[in-house]
Parts: sequence; structure tokens; C-alpha cells
Amino acid sequence: MAMMDFKKVDGREPHALRRKEMIQAHPEVRSLFGTNPWTLAITIVLVIAQLTMAFAVANQPWWVIVLAAWCLGAFIDHAFFVIIHECAHNLVFEGRTNNKLVGILANVPMIFPSSIGFRNYHLLHHQYQGEYDWDADLAGPIEARLVSNVWWRKALWLFFFAVIEGVIRPSRVNKVALFEGWALFNAAVSLGVAAVVTVVWGWGALLYLGLSLIASIGLHPIGARWIQEHYVVKPGQETYSYYGPNNMLALNVGYHNEHHDFMMVPWNNLPKLNKMAPEYYDDLAFHDSYSKLLMRFLFDTNLSLYSRTIRDSRGAQRRGNVDTEDTQTIIDSQTAEARQADEVVPLGL
Repeated sequence: MAMMDFKKVDGREPHALRRKEMIQAHPEVRSLFGTNPWTLAITIVLVIAQLTMAFAVANQPWWVIVLAAWCLGAFIDHAFFVIIHECAHNLVFEGRTNNKLVGILANVPMIFPSSIGFRNYHLLHHQYQGEYDWDADLAGPIEARLVSNVWWRKALWLFFFAVIEGVIRPSRVNKVALFEGWALFNAAVSLGVAAVVTVVWGWGALLYLGLSLIASIGLHPIGARWIQEHYVVKPGQETYSYYGPNNMLALNVGYHNEHHDFMMVPWNNLPKLNKMAPEYYDDLAFHDSYSKLLMRFLFDTNLSLYSRTIRDSRGAQRRGNVDTEDTQTIIDSQTAEARQADEVVPLGL
């Protein structure tokens, strides 16, 4: 791979073909489709735990707040990201509204309103994986060039990744209207709670919540999850899973190949999917340590923001922005594709 350029490939992303083959070889995978309402109970427990921690450390010295955010808050916030991810795919309840509400609930202790925005951009990532103009998971040209493959620049990039992912990337991939009803409601709830926490408990509580967010998606071992998913460490493989102990804390989010193959499978069934069709996963490269991956990403000069696979954009034929509700058709069409094994159904928006 050229050090300072993306790896360009032809053809559709690999999961569509593998999905077709797997459903023909293992039609029983359909039994794994569905929702997991227990995710709501987990969400409520974690929201209470995170807000309780914010209250507990509000008047503590700054170093106690930092330590608490690093050792506990980051893992809780990372779990919130996974829950928001589940809600984006409507894997908690049937229908969109209840999933959006659960996602906004999980977003409450995270200060920055991101649940609805993530939902829309993430579904585009599934639809147009590796297509530069549509996949917000890819770095922008200035972003990639500035970071390069220098360790301290990569460290700074990871530290500020929450801002990059939440603000800069959406401004590059401007295919979704940011200021629509659900997004505004999400913002009102998150920012309203942040204001109440600050007024009632003080700035220490807000600092804890803010640092928890930054660590959960940035320069922290758990933040290596964003490197794990699609940064190429084996030529020819675009997507990577993580099979390690953090899956117990992160609701199996490490099973990323499995998720891309069948995004209608909830988190609790992803390990079952792996065991149901081992011949499709056993030969794929995977990660088993986030700490090791973080160190490798920082200090391996062969890894940079360019260590990604891109392809020509099928979305170029679209005109205008994507309606936020239209992204739901990605889920619907992929479910239909998995239910009829005789042909690959185009994932058109």
C-alpha cells in the first residue's frame, strides 16, 4: 500500500457477496435476526451509574476526576456508543421511534448530542462502505495529510477524535440534513442535562462527563476500536473483528465483520453468528488486544489515516441530500436480501 494514499479497489464492498453465500450455506442464520429489548435495561443502569459517578467526583481534586474518567467513565461512555449503534440499526425495539428514544437516552450523560447524527451517517457507511463522498468513516484529505504517519500527530488526532468524528467529518460528507426535528430534540435533551448537571453539581461533574467522552473515543485503549474496524493490517481485507475480553464490557461490538455481514443481528447474537458459520471467519485477520493495537497504530509508520480501502462512488448518481428517514431503507433492503438467497438485492436508498 502506498504510504500516503488510500488503497483503491474495484467492485462492491465484500460483505454483500459474503452475506449471499452465507445465507445459502447457513439459512439458519435467519434465526438470529431480531431485537433485544434488554438493551434498554442496560442503558438505564449505565445512565444511572455514569450520572452517579459525576455526582460522586464533582467536588474531588482534578486528578481524581481525570483518573475516574480514564478508568471507569471511558468504558461506560464506550458502551453508550455501542447502544447508540444498536439503536441506529433498530435492534432494541421494532420500529424507528422507540430506538431513537433509547439512543437519545444513552446520549444523555455524554454531553455532546450525537445519537441521531450518528444514526444517519452510520447507515450511509454501511450503504457506501469505502466510497469517499458518502462514507464519513474515512478521513478527509486535509485531515489525513496533516496527521500523516507521525506518532505524535496520530496521538493528537486520537485525542481530538471526538471533535473530528462529531463535527469535522459531517461537514465533509454533507449528505444528511443536520438540523432536523429528531436531531434538534437530541441536542435539546443532551445540552439541557449538561446545563442542569453543571448548575446543580458543579463544573467538576461536567468535567468528568466530558473527559469520559473524550477518552472513550480517543487516546485510550478502548478508543482503538475505531482503528480496529477498517484500518488495513492485512492486504485485501477491509473489515476486522476484535475477539478479546473488552467485548464483555462493550456488548460484542468487536464482532465487526459479523455485524457488516448481517446488521440485522443484535449484539447478543453476534458470537452465535460467528460460531454458526466459522468457515467464513476463521481465516480472516482479527485483533485480540486494543492496547496492542493502539501502540501499533501510533508507532508503526506503515499505518496512517490512509490505511483504508476506497472504491468508486455508486452514490455519485444521487442528486441532493439523503432524507434522514430514507436511511431506514438500508436496513429494510439488507434484511430482504438476507431473506431471499437467490439473488443479491441492490441496497439502494
